[in-house]
Amino acid sequence: MNKLYVGNLSPSVTVEDLQQLFEEKQLPVAEQVLLKSGYAFVDFPDQNSAIKAIENLSGKVELHGKVIEVDYSVPKRLRSRKIQIRNIPPHLQWEVLDGLLAQYGTVDNVEQVNTDTETAVVNVTYATKDEAKVAIEKLTGHQFDNYSLKVSYIMDMDAAPPVQAPRARRGGRSSRDYGAPQPGPSGSYSSPRPRQQDFPLRILVPTQFVGAIIGKEGLTIKNVTKQTQSKVDIHRKENAGAAEKPITIHSTPEGCSSACRMILDIMQKEANETKTNEEIPLKILAHNSLVGRLIGKEGRNLKKIEEETGTKITISSLQDLTICNPERTITVKGSLEACCKAEVEIMKKLKEAYENDIAAINQQANLIPGLNLNALGIFSSGLPVLPPAAGSRGAVPPMPPAGYNPFLSHSSHLSGLYGVPPTSAIPHQHSQQAPEQEVVYLFIPTQAVGALIGKKGQHIKQLAHFAGASIKIAPAESPDVTERMVIITGTPEAQFKAQGRIFGKLKEENFFSAKEEVKLETHIKVPSSAAGRVIGKGGKTVNELQNLTSAEVIVPRDQIPDENDEVFVKISGHFFASQTAQRKIREIIQQVKQQEQKHQQGPPESPHHSK
Repeated sequence: MNKLYVGNLSPSVTVEDLQQLFEEKQLPVAEQVLLKSGYAFVDFPDQNSAIKAIENLSGKVELHGKVIEVDYSVPKRLRSRKIQIRNIPPHLQWEVLDGLLAQYGTVDNVEQVNTDTETAVVNVTYATKDEAKVAIEKLTGHQFDNYSLKVSYIMDMDAAPPVQAPRARRGGRSSRDYGAPQPGPSGSYSSPRPRQQDFPLRILVPTQFVGAIIGKEGLTIKNVTKQTQSKVDIHRKENAGAAEKPITIHSTPEGCSSACRMILDIMQKEANETKTNEEIPLKILAHNSLVGRLIGKEGRNLKKIEEETGTKITISSLQDLTICNPERTITVKGSLEACCKAEVEIMKKLKEAYENDIAAINQQANLIPGLNLNALGIFSSGLPVLPPAAGSRGAVPPMPPAGYNPFLSHSSHLSGLYGVPPTSAIPHQHSQQAPEQEVVYLFIPTQAVGALIGKKGQHIKQLAHFAGASIKIAPAESPDVTERMVIITGTPEAQFKAQGRIFGKLKEENFFSAKEEVKLETHIKVPSSAAGRVIGKGGKTVNELQNLTSAEVIVPRDQIPDENDEVFVKISGHFFASQTAQRKIREIIQQVKQQEQKHQQGPPESPHHSK
């Protein structure tokens, strides 16, 4: 991944010339430089520095009278399905990029790379080698708002011949241990701490206080980390000229709160000494997908926190979200003591929402046989990229998974709430039969129909192509209806992808307010013979279903079965709740069908009566 090809070199260029050039451009000293006649291969320590070298050098620097070319060095056998796209406008919506990528084939995975550049960088995995090749040809030089896209192959280790991994030393630690603290371009100060990654606290601080927080030779921040047993990343090199800088604190909830209190105290003392009498609020960063549950229905959760802590809490607008910024700012105003109390309650709610999503998605991996979570691609800002399944059985992890990208990185330009899992982490169940097609009826606000269809039907076509599903909007039954029915036909995985995008689109287009979580009603048909099993004796099954999924599940009584002897089940809830309920109900239907088939076949013939 981090080996670069440097081409168009003058024969007089030396290794020392290249190393001096890297130093002048403030690039890390290359680990290895292999100079040939007219070109060189250079190993960089990490992907971020490799990207920086390509962006700063290729076509821009003259060495001994020749303008050099720099790109990834990828052997032909490893040029397969994976490409990297750079120079993406930072304000570009994910959905627009998604639509563009889908034009050239099926996208298995998109992962944003954290960099120091103002523009965004993504690594894209297509379903086939040919699709990746077409994408490189078509996307190179593609213009987006005066930004010209740059595209390269990156190494596809899946295409390499299998290599037996060396046996790890007993008690040793794998070099691919993503839970390990990773060095980055920002200041990072840590004290000894357990390997476990807890749910981190991210705060914004005024840039003028960063120096005071770090202290002379880093003594102040070292004292904070030592006293609170935390790891504190100060992202001071990001967003040059910005009025505020993000700080990420890794520790237990108590450790995060203690470090936050000390940082607030340092800023207040600095403000007093510099006679800056303005009130310094606490600003917490949280991924947009978690904020709705922090706010609560009609803002009840926030109101309760405000009343109990004596603070005033506001949340930044959805309009501020972009491809590089899926986080919203929670601003807490009040006394130091009050702000610290509010921080504890806010983080409790955010962590609870995060863990619920982890649990729901891990259930999802088990409930849809063969579901490839990688293939879900990028959700719009209202929904996160999915976290890794925990182990082969999809058990809910006791802690955030190691792939939980944003807080292990050193950038406020986040790659989505959750890291993208390797395909091997997902339990695939191979079947000889193609997955069964399902029909789901999803109800959306009438005013959202235009946004879902898009200009000349472009959006709904792209969505159907991405999900691999048929998506149709039923005609309105009358001019004044408040909801329209969207009919989605496809496999379980296609349903997951299509419905996820629709939920995300409604949030992104503000059809639900900042204080509301997107909750939609979904209808699925079940055989009338299975309706009783969905309800259960005395309503036991449906009640358990609601408790498990957090969705409202209703089997309307006195329904007359249709011509296929089927009745409707109504499901209402946020995306993950609705999906889990759908899968559980499909499971019940499958069980009923299997029992009916066994009953029709009758008991197996006794061997005593066989001829």
